[in-house]
Amino acid sequence: MSLNAQSLVSKDGEPYLPEAKDWGISIDATKLIKTANFSFVSDLQTISGKYFLTDKSAIRAGLRLGFDNWTSTNWVPDRSKVLTTAAYPSTYPLKENKWTRNFSTVGLSFGYEKRRGKTKLQGIYGAEIGFYFATLKDKFTYANKLNASSGASGGTVDSTYDAMTSPLFGKAQNINLSPAIQGVTGYARMLERTSGVFFSVVTRAFIGAEYFVIPKLSIGGEFGWGPSFTLEGRSKTTYESIGISTVPGASSVPTVKQTTFDGPQNKSFTLDNDNFNSLGGLSATLRVNLYF
Repeated sequence: MSLNAQSLVSKDGEPYLPEAKDWGISIDATKLIKTANFSFVSDLQTISGKYFLTDKSAIRAGLRLGFDNWTSTNWVPDRSKVLTTAAYPSTYPLKENKWTRNFSTVGLSFGYEKRRGKTKLQGIYGAEIGFYFATLKDKFTYANKLNASSGASGGTVDSTYDAMTSPLFGKAQNINLSPAIQGVTGYARMLERTSGVFFSVVTRAFIGAEYFVIPKLSIGGEFGWGPSFTLEGRSKTTYESIGISTVPGASSVPTVKQTTFDGPQNKSFTLDNDNFNSLGGLSATLRVNLYF
């Protein structure tokens, strides 16, 4: 290779460094080796793009669109049938409970990058701003319907069989053993759980370095610092249960009803490094950069 004040090229004449009007793609390699995590702010913009205005400056942008749906099923005994009628060793008659989770997310980022250096080791610095939205909804469908007139043996909430699990998310925590419902009899089971809209805006200054291992391909990392604001709206959770009205003069006959609870609203403001915002990810990121 040859080196002069203007360029760094391979023995085949290929330039190592990006040039004006080049495009670039950056992949956060640390995200590729992580265990899957389904919390709101994990695995954000893992792929971002750049466009070089000059040999030493570029605009950068990131985009993430995610719309995910998972369904887990749980087999439970059919409580509408008498379990002792089948002869040994017959299995219990079974029905299917379902837990469906819908998750959607939108992430956008925009920034400006400068670089220094005339060798294969390049320093980078700049600033960017990002916006992130996310929602999460769980829906539970039960094969055995509640029946207020069937008594404790058949139509009430079953804390064992109505409790659902998923190999992805673990226990659903969909049974409330101490529901805050007046006149409730026994337990309550969840029908729907909707998170409040999660919104985050982050601005950050960043500094880092890239090393070009072959022409137009580099490995590097960057550290960022700046303010972030996060708002999580009120969640809503709907339960169904069996109960008797506590209002004087009301009917004493138990009925099946639904009750909706509102969750708290959360806000946060931070001024810290990338470990504490939803744009830059961990401060010790390892990036693979491709230019063309």
